[in-house]
Amino acid sequence: MKFQIEDVTVYFPYDHIYPEQYSYMIELKRALDAKGHCLLEMPTGTGKTIALLSLITSYSLSKPQSPIKLIYCTRTVHEMEKTLAELKLLHNYQIKHLGPQARILAIGLSSRKNLCVNPTVLAAENRDSVDAGCRKLTASWVRAMAAENPNVPTCQFFENYEKAASAAVLPPGVYTLQDLRAFGKEKGWCPYFLARHMVQFANVVVYSYQYLLDPKVAGIISKEMQKESVVIFDEAHNIDNVCIEALSVSVRRQTLEGATRNLNRISHEIDRFKATDASRLRAEYNRLVEGLALRGNLPITDNWLSNPALPDDILKEAVPGNIRRAEHFLHVLRRLVQYLRGRLETENVEKESPVGFVASISSHAGIDQKALKFCYDRLHSLMLTLEITDTDEFLHIQTICDFATLVGTYGRGFSIIIEPFDERMPHIPDPVLQLSCHDASLAIKPVFDRFQSVVITSGTLSPIDLYPRLLNFHPVVSRSFTMSLTRDCICPMVLTRGSDQLPVSTKFDMRSDPGVVRNYGKLLLEMVSVVPDGIVCFFVSYSYMDGIINTWNDTGILKEIMQHKLVFIETQDVVETTLALDNYRRACDCGRGAVFFSVARGKVAEGIDFDRHYGRLVIMFGVPFQYTLSKILMARLEYLRDTFQIKEGDFLTFDALRQAAQCVGRVIRSKADYGMMIFADKRWKRIIKGLSSQKEISKKSPFLLKAPKSHSRFNINSTVFNSS
Repeated sequence: MKFQIEDVTVYFPYDHIYPEQYSYMIELKRALDAKGHCLLEMPTGTGKTIALLSLITSYSLSKPQSPIKLIYCTRTVHEMEKTLAELKLLHNYQIKHLGPQARILAIGLSSRKNLCVNPTVLAAENRDSVDAGCRKLTASWVRAMAAENPNVPTCQFFENYEKAASAAVLPPGVYTLQDLRAFGKEKGWCPYFLARHMVQFANVVVYSYQYLLDPKVAGIISKEMQKESVVIFDEAHNIDNVCIEALSVSVRRQTLEGATRNLNRISHEIDRFKATDASRLRAEYNRLVEGLALRGNLPITDNWLSNPALPDDILKEAVPGNIRRAEHFLHVLRRLVQYLRGRLETENVEKESPVGFVASISSHAGIDQKALKFCYDRLHSLMLTLEITDTDEFLHIQTICDFATLVGTYGRGFSIIIEPFDERMPHIPDPVLQLSCHDASLAIKPVFDRFQSVVITSGTLSPIDLYPRLLNFHPVVSRSFTMSLTRDCICPMVLTRGSDQLPVSTKFDMRSDPGVVRNYGKLLLEMVSVVPDGIVCFFVSYSYMDGIINTWNDTGILKEIMQHKLVFIETQDVVETTLALDNYRRACDCGRGAVFFSVARGKVAEGIDFDRHYGRLVIMFGVPFQYTLSKILMARLEYLRDTFQIKEGDFLTFDALRQAAQCVGRVIRSKADYGMMIFADKRWKRIIKGLSSQKEISKKSPFLLKAPKSHSRFNINSTVFNSS
């Protein structure tokens, strides 16, 4: 269908549009017109993705003199493929109505592991090994050797791509990762480097959050993106956590042991080059004296990860004299590793600011702040000089240099926390030194400053007013939309007491109470006897889930549950969980019915849909608060309170709300779907009442706050399912 929103003709590939989609487009256009940033929340299942794509591509078509580029960021490869499939449908519709003038180039960009078509490289086990395998065949010095010696292996796909030169381009169209691989095989070109090259010319680019938020990746992939771009962060309810992780580093004993092995290997390589090609090391030293950290514009195959610090914080000056010579730099790194090893030999939890930590390194290891700042770039330069291709073997020393550069660059918004063991397993010594970022606004600030419009959107952003404070920006539009329903297809309720009138909760002092465990078991037992098809249960942690399942097994409750439905359990092993999910779906398909036990904040809670008969009921056992005794969380809460005046309780409740909304939102994936949601914890009544008193209840996620009934007993019949 076609319709007008002010001066823009919107091309929408479906015959009908939901009221909330139309309202969403109006607010999005307001933000684009104002060239500002916005926060938009619209529930899952209301067509958020196609509304975004339709409005922005139509907006660009309406302004041919100044077309805008769309950068669409997703969390997972699966979401990327779904977005590109929607865009392909929209693109075909626009061409049908407008002809060739509607043609665009849209590509998805992912890691080599997802785009490589060379079977030799793909045989590697993980992403880092695939990257190293590619580097071994495509590095400039490897190709130079292959030109002199035909027996040196190279990648034929990359060689063909290089020979094609300027002819190696993608014709207009929408390319999923599968389409790129197929095109690469057909032409004999490397699809990964082809996609990297075409990113700067594409009208729409779909890739991962990290390609914009992680400085190490963004410095390579996204540095050419023009300012006149619209950036979309989809499913961005956890964007603050992604920002923090991008600037945080953990160092363990295994890291230091691996770094020591890496330094020994680099030392041997330096000795070998001194004996065979000392001029190369001298040339590198002269380059560093002149202030040239790298050899000009490197070939695309030689590009390593960029500096872990943010672009504005990288020093634009010569490398310090005490680390210019390769041997001197290695000696500095050995002292740093030795110092960190000593700091891990502690029996108490220690917390320190970066300024104090840098002063301690200077006094005990003799390494000044400036040398620390340049560690990452100096390592990059040295590994290029030594022509090291198996970069996956050097991840440990990269981590140490990451840590050094960040701790030397930032004095505010970070903490150094050293823990001798995990508090949840105090009998197992596992010391860890963590450089923890507390300020999410640091990583996203370059994105806000650089691009004209950034759209943060998700189905679960509520409470929406906390994001501008967490990310330190001022949105021109901030709106939350509710789902328009023609029937009662959602039945949320809060359960505060069991059938014996004992309160139920996963509060630390109550969670092990036999009465609570028994009542949770009875609740599930009664539900499996009346609810058809699939039931999904979410617990607050893996340890709590394991404990409660063991108790149910000992008391016979689990056996009674399995008389009605099969039981499948999420584990921390990806392969096991994937197999359990597959069998769960098969049990629902054949009519046997099944229960899936999962964990809030786990992989299933964030990315797996239980639509239609796969999820007719979801039970949230407890409130998914973070582990409040975590030293990192405590340090972050303190920083948020002092810097942004965000109270600890407000942030913890906000975080628990968005996690719970993600969990229960797994079962309603469209307006044709229906399901029931039970929040089994007495604290939910207080949380929702508190939100209501702040007059926020009308804005919140419809999954959580559709006037949930409060039940003290669970004699619930199945009329909701039969009538639906």
